[in-house]
Amino acid sequence: MISFKPFKSTYLFLFLLLNFQLISYAQSSDLKVETAAARIGLYVNLLKGKNIAVVANQTSVIFKELYKKKQEARHLVDSLLTLGIEVKKVFAPEHGFRGKADAGEVVKDGFDTKTGLQIISLYGKNKKPSTTQLKGIDIVVFDIQDVGARFYTYISSLHYVMEACAEAGIPVIILDRPNPNSHYIDGPVLEAKHTSFVGMHTVPVVYGMTIGEYGQMINGEKWLKNGIQCDLKVIPLKNYNHQTKYSLPIKPSPNLPNDKSINLYPSLCFFEGTNVSAGRGTEMQFQIYGSPYITKSSFTFAPQANEGSKYPKYKKQRCFGEDLRTAKNLNKLDLSYLLRAYQQNTSKEFFNTFFTKLAGTEKLQEQIEQGLSEKEIRKTWVQDIISFKKIRKKYLLYN
Repeated sequence: MISFKPFKSTYLFLFLLLNFQLISYAQSSDLKVETAAARIGLYVNLLKGKNIAVVANQTSVIFKELYKKKQEARHLVDSLLTLGIEVKKVFAPEHGFRGKADAGEVVKDGFDTKTGLQIISLYGKNKKPSTTQLKGIDIVVFDIQDVGARFYTYISSLHYVMEACAEAGIPVIILDRPNPNSHYIDGPVLEAKHTSFVGMHTVPVVYGMTIGEYGQMINGEKWLKNGIQCDLKVIPLKNYNHQTKYSLPIKPSPNLPNDKSINLYPSLCFFEGTNVSAGRGTEMQFQIYGSPYITKSSFTFAPQANEGSKYPKYKKQRCFGEDLRTAKNLNKLDLSYLLRAYQQNTSKEFFNTFFTKLAGTEKLQEQIEQGLSEKEIRKTWVQDIISFKKIRKKYLLYN
């Protein structure tokens, strides 16, 4: 006679184990994410007695808990100086050290009024630190909040910083930060012939990696010039995985003011390569879209010059379009807005030359002009995304 006791014991054990894992996961997902910058004990000893350059902007802060759940934000540069670290200069990416410049606006070099430190712009003609600018520097610390879209230029700045440091024999430390769009991977993979500052690597539009993981991939895949590799160390996040919801406490650039804009950004940024406005010059940037050439709708807006958009598309003109502020949060790249705007467009010209740079391929524009459905277009991405995921997996620091 066969005994079922072992089966029952095993079943019970697996049942308890599964529930324990679910409980553990629920508890861990409720824990507060701790940025690498806040984990000072993991990297401060690496910096002591060294001449340091910091790549930073307005998001490079450490939050300190105060009384009654209030927080105080202190910039990384100020924190390092307080700890006696020899910060010699600061490199600033697109939008500048304080994050107030327009997208694409040339940011000038200067000095920080608070610390007196030299600020060197990494946007405009000088995208890569020069040998002279790195002279006397022992370590470069990179701490910038990314949003996980290929055309968001902070990862391009990371590439050039790593490349310059690799050539100069200077180690780079990335202080990792969460990716608010890390919960999915989607979009066409960039073709090498369309490489530009808004797309430097053969990755999908949304790649599902933190900036620290991405830096490891740049290094490991030998994407730097001549296949050179950087002496790279990533200080990891605490209490984080790729499904962790994370609300950015500081807007990463002037035209991404809130969680909704950041969630919609990968899908709506394509409008930057068309005759449609994505809301620059309003207080609803990347949460709305429209133009004077879209079939009239009940939702309208008229862009005005404001912080982060001195010369918005269709300034003071009435634009017809769609309000997405209450739309469901996305877990994929949504082409429906782009396709709908194209179908409703009454102008002869819809696309401009910037569109292919954003898409990373000529195929997307061709597919839209041929009348392919979103489902048909998405099918053409599948194999490239599968191949990318195999590469991505090698560099992940979090589940």
